[in-house]
Amino acid sequence: MKKFKYTLLLMMFGGMFASCNFLDKEPTKLTLENYFNTAEEANSFLTGIYAILSQSSFYGADYIYLVGGDDLSHYGGSGRAPATRGLICHNATVSDPAVTGFWYTLYSGINRANIFLENIDRVTDIDDATKSQYIAEARFLRAFYYFNLVQCWGDVPFKTSSTQDVSGLDSPRTDKQQIYDFIVAEMSEAAENGLPEFDSSDPGHISKSAAYGILARVCLFRAGEHYRDSNAPSDETTLRSYFQQAKDFALQVYGKHQLASDYWQVFIDMCSNQYNTDGSESIWEIEFAGNNTSDVVAEGRIGNIIGLAGPDLSNSSDVTGSADPGYAYEFIFSTPKLYRLYCMDVNHSFSNPSNNISTSYTIDDLMGLQVNYASGTAEEKAAAWELAKFKVKDRRFLWNIAPFVYVEGGGKNTGVTGRRFYEGNYFVNASTDEDGTANLLNVWNNYDNGRSYSYTCSSAQEAELEEQYPGFEYREGDYMYNSTSSSWQESSVGDYTYRSGNNHFTANIARACAKFRREYEADKKDKNFTSINFPVLRYSDVLLMLAEAENELNGPANAISYLNEVRQRAFGGDASYNLQEGLTKDEFRQVLKDERGRELCFEMLRHFDLIRWGELSERMSELVEFAQIGGEWNQGTSNVYTYFQLDDTYNYFPIPDAELSVNKAITSNNPGW
Repeated sequence: MKKFKYTLLLMMFGGMFASCNFLDKEPTKLTLENYFNTAEEANSFLTGIYAILSQSSFYGADYIYLVGGDDLSHYGGSGRAPATRGLICHNATVSDPAVTGFWYTLYSGINRANIFLENIDRVTDIDDATKSQYIAEARFLRAFYYFNLVQCWGDVPFKTSSTQDVSGLDSPRTDKQQIYDFIVAEMSEAAENGLPEFDSSDPGHISKSAAYGILARVCLFRAGEHYRDSNAPSDETTLRSYFQQAKDFALQVYGKHQLASDYWQVFIDMCSNQYNTDGSESIWEIEFAGNNTSDVVAEGRIGNIIGLAGPDLSNSSDVTGSADPGYAYEFIFSTPKLYRLYCMDVNHSFSNPSNNISTSYTIDDLMGLQVNYASGTAEEKAAAWELAKFKVKDRRFLWNIAPFVYVEGGGKNTGVTGRRFYEGNYFVNASTDEDGTANLLNVWNNYDNGRSYSYTCSSAQEAELEEQYPGFEYREGDYMYNSTSSSWQESSVGDYTYRSGNNHFTANIARACAKFRREYEADKKDKNFTSINFPVLRYSDVLLMLAEAENELNGPANAISYLNEVRQRAFGGDASYNLQEGLTKDEFRQVLKDERGRELCFEMLRHFDLIRWGELSERMSELVEFAQIGGEWNQGTSNVYTYFQLDDTYNYFPIPDAELSVNKAITSNNPGW
């Protein structure tokens, strides 16, 4: 059951919270004189500080438009114009509504925390332990909101007292390093004094683990601040201290959590209103609840903005279950670069065509790697098939990048009757000589183990299968798609793989994000609003941050074991795919960056990773020419290639013109804006 119903509480206290932005120039009178009398009221107000996280201007929706564009994911859709909000299409202005909304939302959360901390001592019926916990949570959240401001804007107005009246509200920008000192101190003290130990059934609350894990993230981003200012680190000792802090904070979490044995289950839990049913990996997630019809008003847009496209059956009350896997706009797609990262065997080089990573590869090396096993010479096809067999061993591939599209045998919005998988069998020599070991449908069924919806075909279709493909192994409802059979094409019943002649490979590999899947939501599903939670911090991220910090401090000798914990889980516990020893610091750094992409893609971390590595504009710009070519990136030639044309301006968000117009203490915007 969802622990927090943020939005419902926000509505209950809307009059009190509506004008809490300390940068708002005309706040209404706060009615606090008769509040903070009981522990229950204090808890309600604290929940209002948490409520900021789920607002539509934050994780509830717009955060995806703000930071969802990177070298592994992009906004898109067939014939779809660029987004009109956020930085995801790199067409933002200083009046962008998502940027403006995020700025004021964060300051609203800060002001709520300031109000809480100024008034909590008035509560008399609260025990010391509970009071300490509430204070620690408020302090952490205030620091977290400041971290988001610094990540996005750099130097920002800084205030630790609440807005009392309309006078004297012009507030200059404070040096970000001063704010970093505050963030680290506040989060550290909250973790040490008041925050509870992690409860695997309640990752919606801040715990010690959440605080220490976010602190590691803060310190790693701080260590890379000099890149976006085009400066060399002024003090190597100070820079090293940031990596040491990151390592120390990550070690506070290390060993206290357990990765889920199955990568898929982490996200099935988030999509199905469950918590850590396998391991204790989800450390902090933003909770959403409801279906836009009940008295629980706490829905988000995860799975709808970012998710697999499904038909809109929200008004068809009799269509449920597998026929209605949930509507999604399918705004977010993977890049061909992400697809190829899953084809990489980290222990081999590009010189071996069947095992294809070098620790110092170029983008031309990577993007030139042939992955289409239905095109080219026999040798090229065979090499591509080896890559296909490798990539499906990494279970993250089939979960993060859409392996199929839903189909409706009865026509649009009549109900899903099957799934068409993008990749099928490999024809070794002739149509009778096939290898189906990397057939996405076969591998999917093996990994899925009955957890997702299943679709069936008729007995006549099964008989046709047996006759046409003697010896083909299939389960009920699984069959190969033959584009020359009109009956199959029209009925589209059951699960099948793409096929055109001897071609079982869909050339477009820039496929939709599939990490957040609505089919696991309870019926009846709303069109746009979902109850899917969003991960802010997972244990796998902590392990990779620990590996990164250790490598920067001491090289890869000890760092490799942390990375391999993540990697071994990805391959179903098979240690033979672990990274081998012998890499240099630079080589390990590149492997680490790629592993973060494979593990954490679509979790809104990559944008800031690229900034702190000093690589945002370079990694984005180098993909422009590949998008313009099209082919395997079929949306690239339309608007999508322009989303990768950016310079260092996007290392920072623009300060909203709404703020500049009223806050005369801010005299200039960020560079380039």
